[in-house]
Amino acid sequence: MTSRFRYSRWDGTQTGFEFDADDVLGEVTDDLLYHGDLSAALRRLMQQGFTDRNGEEVQGVRDLLERLREARRERLESADLGGAYEDIAQRLREVIEQDAEAIDAFEQEARDSGDARRQELTEQVAQQRRDDLAGLPPDLAGQVRALQEHDFTSDEARDAFDQLLDDLRKEMVESWFKGMSEAMADPDPEAMARVKDMFAALNEMLEQRAAGREPDFASFMERFGDMFPENPTNLDELLEAMARRMAAMQSMLASMTPEQRSQLQQLSDALMEDMDLRWQLDQLGANLRQLFPDAGWGRRYDFSGTDPLSFAEAAGLMDELGDLDQLEQLLTRASSPGALGDVDLDRARQLLGDEAAQSLERMGELVEMLTEAGLIEQREGRLELTPNGLRRIGRNALRDIFAKLDPTRLGRHETDRNGSGHERADETKAYEFGDPFNLHIERTIRNALGRQGGGTPVRLTPDDFEVERTEHTTRASTVLMIDLSLSMPMRDNFLPAKKVAMALHHLITTQYPRDFIGLVGFSEVARPIVAHELPEVSWDFVYGTNMQHGFMLARKMLSGRGGTKQIIMVTDGEPTAHLTERGDPVFHYPPVQETIDATLTEVLRATREGIRINTFMLDATPYLQRFIERLTELNRGRAFFTTPETLGDYVLVDFIEQRRNMSRRRAG
Repeated sequence: MTSRFRYSRWDGTQTGFEFDADDVLGEVTDDLLYHGDLSAALRRLMQQGFTDRNGEEVQGVRDLLERLREARRERLESADLGGAYEDIAQRLREVIEQDAEAIDAFEQEARDSGDARRQELTEQVAQQRRDDLAGLPPDLAGQVRALQEHDFTSDEARDAFDQLLDDLRKEMVESWFKGMSEAMADPDPEAMARVKDMFAALNEMLEQRAAGREPDFASFMERFGDMFPENPTNLDELLEAMARRMAAMQSMLASMTPEQRSQLQQLSDALMEDMDLRWQLDQLGANLRQLFPDAGWGRRYDFSGTDPLSFAEAAGLMDELGDLDQLEQLLTRASSPGALGDVDLDRARQLLGDEAAQSLERMGELVEMLTEAGLIEQREGRLELTPNGLRRIGRNALRDIFAKLDPTRLGRHETDRNGSGHERADETKAYEFGDPFNLHIERTIRNALGRQGGGTPVRLTPDDFEVERTEHTTRASTVLMIDLSLSMPMRDNFLPAKKVAMALHHLITTQYPRDFIGLVGFSEVARPIVAHELPEVSWDFVYGTNMQHGFMLARKMLSGRGGTKQIIMVTDGEPTAHLTERGDPVFHYPPVQETIDATLTEVLRATREGIRINTFMLDATPYLQRFIERLTELNRGRAFFTTPETLGDYVLVDFIEQRRNMSRRRAG
């Protein structure tokens, strides 16, 4: 299904798509931080849907699939497919009854004439014609063949029968080849020969394709393009459309009772033989089955309704069911929102309604929206955050945490807007949310002029703002240690810890750009985390909380750094692992004294190097509390007992308060 878009002039009544790239990234922030997979986060957003700023729900794939399946149920529970058979049978009965009445009238007219010889001859003819009608085969195909040879008494009956044949030819051909019914319904010999030539050329192209040669599709369309009003652009598009329609016809027959299926199949064969197309159609059908084995050939639907359908109505309904099946397959297999761009939105609107089509259109735009905003990009076949996207994720995490803070704490939580304790530096930067608003007028206006060109008035937008960097007179160096052991997600502590890491990194790099921020993750062993990898960091499927190794890496990061140095550790478990002298990890639970001693040895080394360790404990057990009390006694750092809901509050407020205290001490 290919995408089609319609545009109209804005008249003030349309509702816009109140959802921009920042909103999309905000929707997936928690999912991305928890699972560490951008593509999977977008896929889950596509599955569950979202609500835009207007409060309008954009349905996700789950809801759309349910709507699609309901649409299929409604059709199956209302229609009686056997009506296609009954419609043809009824029209044949009417033709037969009409001619029988005409025979009676023909015979009565001879009696009324008073001519004995005429009456005798008429009775002989009338009896022969009655015998012909009485001897009609019971099946539809047999009746059609016999009536084609029958000498009709009634001109009206003959015309009705001819019209029935024309209608059947049109409907059957239309069920296979949309738009060709007029060319093939009772055509003249020259037109019929052209149709046969078209089938021969089409089958020849299929044979060329099977042999590895490229068919001349352009020449084919030049000769026969008027027979294909869909105007296919290539051979694959033409063949796929044909395969779907022929498969729908086969599916309709498969969904009937055995008797109905047999009679309609025989009737179809008889009509195609009349047009000398049976062989060409069989060959084309076999080729298309081979090329498109998943087109739904012979799929059976269970109809349970009572609304009888004509043959044309049944064929149209099978088209709808086939398109619903195809749309269901596309939605089920869609691995990213971008895959929804293949949906035929006009057809989806016809099948599921405006709301569903609009949701599909919006969902299909998400990846393109994020890419155009410079927040994501394709790298080696996978979606990844750009540096700008990384900053936005950090900003979203910081905003979410500040939004939950008690407003009486720390005053305004977009901290240090006026840059207290700062000195102006001789450089500028593009303004970002949270920056001190020390606007550099000259460069801001220069940006606006570069964007809009010369002339007045000069109109400023937030993208034009350029602010002066501020140099902190007091620098700080911080390493954040995050527990990545399996207990963190098991106790629902991982996402709050990850959001704190993103928020703290964003806070320091934007508000305190001359400070140092390092990241260490620890479980059975510890490892440094590079900032751009942070959104994709996930927990480790191993047991062990190796604080000792984490402190070792943090000390190395802080070595040679100036100013105040600190380690912020977020954990929910006591130390249960350490490295041996050979560097091998050792795990014990409950903790053994050897692990405790190795960990506290690193604490003492950090203390001698002037590094403070501030610990934030989640779900603290008595054993963890006793260990942390021993740690703070040795290091003179601080310890906080927190919950997943208050972790961000504790970490960020404590960091900002300590940072301000440093500035006040310097100012004093």
